[in-house]
Amino acid sequence: MQTMTAGYRSISLLVQLNWDRFFYIGTIGAALMTGAALGAFLTG
Repeated sequence: MQTMTAGYRSISLLVQLNWDRFFYIGTIGAALMTGAALGAFLTG
C-alpha cells in the first residue's frame, strides 16, 4: 500500500511540475488544426 501511495505522489509531483508543457502541446495542436481547417476552407 505504501508503494502505491508513493507512486501516486511521484506522478502527482511530475504533473504539477510539467503542467505547462501539456498546455503548450495542446496549444500547438489546436493551432495546427485551426490552420489546417482554415487552409481547407480557403482553398475550397
